[in-house]
Amino acid sequence: MPAPPGITLKGQHRIRNAVLFDADLHLPAGRWTCLLGRSGVGKSTLLRLILGLETGGAFSGRFTATDGAGLAGRISYMAQSDLLLPWLSVRENICIGARLRGQRPDMTVVDDLLHRVHLSEHADKNPNALSGGMRQRAALARTLFEDRPVVFLDEPFSALDAGTRSTMQALAAEVLTGRTVLLVTHDPAEAARLGHQIIVMSAQDMQIWPAPGTPAPRALNDRQAMACQTRLLAHLHATAAAS
Repeated sequence: MPAPPGITLKGQHRIRNAVLFDADLHLPAGRWTCLLGRSGVGKSTLLRLILGLETGGAFSGRFTATDGAGLAGRISYMAQSDLLLPWLSVRENICIGARLRGQRPDMTVVDDLLHRVHLSEHADKNPNALSGGMRQRAALARTLFEDRPVVFLDEPFSALDAGTRSTMQALAAEVLTGRTVLLVTHDPAEAARLGHQIIVMSAQDMQIWPAPGTPAPRALNDRQAMACQTRLLAHLHATAAAS
């Protein structure tokens, strides 16, 4: 796979003449950037802007890849909703991208991912037979199967219990090593564990938060990660209380 690019976005997004956010964001190449902020501040909108999807507003500015090439076809995206097709099996959903592109999917890779997200026994079921957490794991497997140099993850572990969440975080960190990843999360612990760069987003600015100095992904009992989580939570709490 070619080296992944970094991504820079700078500009302002408005909805009905009201400013949703001012953005000045740089995603370092081959690193995880974790984006936190209050609900409604525009985190998911920012992802959709870069993806070229409808946002319900107008953006004045620009975003570019550091290698100068376009981003079309180079980004894998996991939305908040699992977006599984109900008439396909879990296995078929995971490789749907390849089939839509007229490619023959590598079913060995599909079955390995099914095993690693603990869905092997459910591979031939339709999504409506799964719990919310199982559907989210299937969507994660689909995103990882795409094998793209840039990956956008919008609350990818939110429906999972604590134990499963930590296992899926470790899996994503392993499979996406060396990719340019933007992770939207409300969980300070998740950001402190996974982020090479942590950004706290508000309508006014994007604050770069000091990430732990230990290598990511960090152990669950990493002291620097736990201290970072505590400071982040205190900051978010104070921001919410002041609004």
